[in-house]
Amino acid sequence: MRTRLLAATLTAAAALTLTACSSGSGSAASAPSTATPASSGPAAPPSSPASPAADAPGSAPASPGDPAPADPAAPAATAKPSPPADAGLPPKPDSALLAKLVGALDAIDRDIVAGDPDKAAERARNTCQDIYRYPKDKAKLVDLTNQRFTSAKHPSGWGPEQAAKILEAVRGAVCPTS
Repeated sequence: MRTRLLAATLTAAAALTLTACSSGSGSAASAPSTATPASSGPAAPPSSPASPAADAPGSAPASPGDPAPADPAAPAATAKPSPPADAGLPPKPDSALLAKLVGALDAIDRDIVAGDPDKAAERARNTCQDIYRYPKDKAKLVDLTNQRFTSAKHPSGWGPEQAAKILEAVRGAVCPTS
């Protein structure tokens, strides 16, 4: 019985030594888990030399492993889940909705659309997403709209006054009412 236990302990120690020297993380993770029960048997003297070997490779994977389970649990316990990346993004407008948007933007300034209604529609959709994200922060919405709607003649945007008009035109033409 002692011979078998000694053989199992020595095998476990050899396996731990080999896994400490190997570069593969998959075999290192599985070998200590199988070797640990064999070395934790009743033979205390042989397991004490294997214990430092088990601590060295076992402690390295355990340290990175401990924060990883804590990270996924922390966000789930602290806050509601974040909305999907496309939350508030309306579908691509059909031709009637696109005509309504282009008309509303052209009423402000014809250079806003500048002959590219698809680009204006994509900018409008993204503005709707901003409205969804920041429903109560009008100053931020005006600033984001000013950054988004640019043209060759207005590379820095249209200014806060025109951006507010663009924001309202986009809200009325493209964005969902809810």
